[in-house]
Amino acid sequence: MANLLTGKIALVTGGTSGMGAATVKAYCQEGATVIIGGTNITRGENLAKEMCEAGYTARFYGPMDITKDEQIKNTVDSLIKEFGRIDIFCQFAGRTFGAEGNLDNINMADWDKTLNVNLTGNFKSALAVVPYMKEQKSGRIIFCSSNGAFNPTTTTYHYHAAKAAIESVTVNMAFELATFGINVNCIVPGAIMTPFWDALMPPGKERDAFTEAIAKKEIPLGRMGNGEDIAGVAVFFASEQSRYVTGLRMFVAGGMGYIHSKESTFFGSSENTMVNSQSQA
Repeated sequence: MANLLTGKIALVTGGTSGMGAATVKAYCQEGATVIIGGTNITRGENLAKEMCEAGYTARFYGPMDITKDEQIKNTVDSLIKEFGRIDIFCQFAGRTFGAEGNLDNINMADWDKTLNVNLTGNFKSALAVVPYMKEQKSGRIIFCSSNGAFNPTTTTYHYHAAKAAIESVTVNMAFELATFGINVNCIVPGAIMTPFWDALMPPGKERDAFTEAIAKKEIPLGRMGNGEDIAGVAVFFASEQSRYVTGLRMFVAGGMGYIHSKESTFFGSSENTMVNSQSQA
């Protein structure tokens, strides 16, 4: 590794699995001290232990449910108390509630809960670190959206609406915080193989064969993405290599969405819905 983040203090929400866990590992390998945010205590503690045993510095201060103000505060207060600063905030926390198929069956309770996590919770988590970054006159805020926000291949209104809103939050925060030396950018993942993907599987489908067929027809680069593909971009946005980049929404989707195939094996199929996907990592 190039030690691109040596001496930096990073908070990664949704950091106990999937893209978040991959980013925790990448940040550690690049020299950062990483605070792991997430709701799964066992996974959080185990990942922090794994990183420390490998010679890195990582912490898990307890559950960080981004819909609970006191848990956001506990995590941020704890990292400031121990390390005195926060250089990088990287958001991967998220989940969906219920199943969305079309306008005829939208459940507004599920809508509210999904936006509360993916929009409000993520926004409030970022707000919690902004005062410290302003005082430092430096910082990196990295949000995570979805290729489906503006290139929908399923009618998943609540999740896609929240992700589209996060992209708007990104450019507005970038505009306001630029004078404080704070860069704000957004990763826009495509089809990434993480535990979150399991929620998308139609009944009776074998995952590996199914996703391979999707990749061949839907993704120009011919394969599904993985957590490391996302983590590489998260490192770029956190490092000095992106010092003149702010307000950017970067697609990490293997060409999907902007080099689009109309032929579909899954995306756009009426049998696809997101159902109760994994909570916040």
